[in-house]
Amino acid sequence: MLVLNRFLISPDTQDAFAERAHAALAALAARPGYRSGRLTRAFDDPACWTLVTEWESVGAYRRALGDFDVKVRSIPLLSESIDEPSAFETLADAEPGGPVRVTASDRAAQPWR
Repeated sequence: MLVLNRFLISPDTQDAFAERAHAALAALAARPGYRSGRLTRAFDDPACWTLVTEWESVGAYRRALGDFDVKVRSIPLLSESIDEPSAFETLADAEPGGPVRVTASDRAAQPWR
């Protein structure tokens, strides 16, 4: 599962934002089910940042959000992200030079039923 939070950060607050993002990433990285994470900034527009984390499951991510340290160090930062969907399930992947592996969706075909 991939979580992608996008941010628009003004140039005069980028240093403080990066420090808070590092703390948020460290808190998330300490939780069970965390696989990887990174803080990125766009080459073409330095006001555009992302915090990207990968989790073993949606449950692991949701449990991480309930942790006290995550609530203190990560949730305030995540609440500043652009209001759009941020949690994505992986439906296909490929290692370098490897074949594409397709994964079935965990979502119900028609969840309203």
